[in-house]
Amino acid sequence: MLRLLEIEFIKLWNNRASKILIIAYFILLTSIALIAAIKFDIGPIKFHLAEQGIFNFPYIWHLNTFMTALFKVFLAIVIVSMMANEYSNKTLKQNLIDGLSKKEFVLSKFLTVLSFSVLSTVFVFAVSLILGLVYSDYTELSIILSDLEFLLAFFVKLMGFFAFCLFAGVLVKRSAFALGFLFLWQIFELFVRGMLRWKVLSKEGTDLVMGFFPLESFFNLIKEPFSRLNAVQSFANQVGETVVLDYHVQWYEIGIALAWTFIFIYMSFALLKKRDL
Repeated sequence: MLRLLEIEFIKLWNNRASKILIIAYFILLTSIALIAAIKFDIGPIKFHLAEQGIFNFPYIWHLNTFMTALFKVFLAIVIVSMMANEYSNKTLKQNLIDGLSKKEFVLSKFLTVLSFSVLSTVFVFAVSLILGLVYSDYTELSIILSDLEFLLAFFVKLMGFFAFCLFAGVLVKRSAFALGFLFLWQIFELFVRGMLRWKVLSKEGTDLVMGFFPLESFFNLIKEPFSRLNAVQSFANQVGETVVLDYHVQWYEIGIALAWTFIFIYMSFALLKKRDL
């Protein structure tokens, strides 16, 4: 397995575009730390964003995993291109001629997806821990270790989405068309949501049904964190609104996302097994 993973990373590192995208992605993961530097000092108005509690434990786990997940598109391009290059450079056929089975080939791609997800999670954990230790008002160990479920959700979210990207690359073969397929699928899910909400179900019913769709199931793993901020809660109370949301990671949503991950990897293998390469 380590040999398969080593082969994949050699291919990626020897591809200039992939190397730039991977480096840019991990740089962007650390860019969340730049928020701490945002200050406004205009006359009597003095505002330091880091002092507003956004880096407090355990809230920081929720905020940072939600925000950094937005950067996953960089690795999505890498994964789709990784698969497309196997066809365009004919390395897939060469690997099979050299004795690599189709099962091993798909396994090597999944190991790459898994590695990206693990590295991203460890990276976000380290950055968040450092920011929290520097800026958080609460540094008790029990508070620091609470809400770490968001890191698990972040890992599953990336792994599922990257598995979808891998399947798109296997299905379409061309990176531009595969990315287009992902975009069209997102439009499709939005269309289905609109139709269900318009003609069939209530908002709650629509949310329940859409939770079984792949992209929606990945998105649902980490709810938006902004309404948890004290400033937002206070403003809502002043205007007579009450924000009551369940922000916790739901284990059945983890199960749905993992099921889609398995489906995409299996379908990738099934497609390759069926095709005459």
